[in-house]
Amino acid sequence: MGKKADRMNRLIDIIKSKNGASVKELASLLGVSEMTIRRDLIVLEQNNIVNNVYGAAIYNPAYKQEQNDSSYELSNAKNTQDLEKSKIGAFAASLIGPGDIVVIDTGSTTEMLAENIDDSLEATILCYNANILNSLRQKENLSLIFSGGRYHPKTQMVESAEGIDLIQSMRFTKAFISAAGIHHNLGVTCVYHYEIPTKKAIMQSSLEKILIMDSTKFGQVKPAYFANLVDFDVIITDSLIPEEWKKEIENLKIKLYMV
Repeated sequence: MGKKADRMNRLIDIIKSKNGASVKELASLLGVSEMTIRRDLIVLEQNNIVNNVYGAAIYNPAYKQEQNDSSYELSNAKNTQDLEKSKIGAFAASLIGPGDIVVIDTGSTTEMLAENIDDSLEATILCYNANILNSLRQKENLSLIFSGGRYHPKTQMVESAEGIDLIQSMRFTKAFISAAGIHHNLGVTCVYHYEIPTKKAIMQSSLEKILIMDSTKFGQVKPAYFANLVDFDVIITDSLIPEEWKKEIENLKIKLYMV
């Protein structure tokens, strides 16, 4: 059973035994961020395992597991988007080789990338997301750099002018970049404007720019523009990407991986 599935099992057990718990309480008990707990609870609610009531998670007594109460497996979840992100992250992680100098952007899919990096890999990685840092700090063979600054709890991103200066002073073989939307005319976008300077800095400092995003982001527009599609060398997404986007990416000579 994987780390995430194990956390889900513990989450269910805690909510069931306490007959409900707040996000803050669950994050403290499991030693993870509140954002991680919220994402886990979305999956559990979609599977009718818990109900969210006034900011607290309540166990759903009508839920019946097919085998054992303590054996909830993430792979059986109906949250297709989350599973696609996991596959995308795992494939992206496989592209990092020994000796690479890598920067990992903030985002839910890049968090999956960090979780899937092999424990034995010897590489240099810079990150600026608290959840990603928490995953990578357990991998003792990495040379890990964290650019500090102001903490944004909604995204787990940490950013500052000093952090951008650090990024600009370095050079990376690969940058793994996330996005919340990509549009034919309006380019590649993210949700928050504070993400823009850091995203632009990692792209300017990297040899290979790799965009990782699930197929639901194609055709979407978010408030903060930071790049054009042509600025990327590689795109990693899932197999549900619309055909029109496949053709556009092919025409732009961008390497496309569908996982």
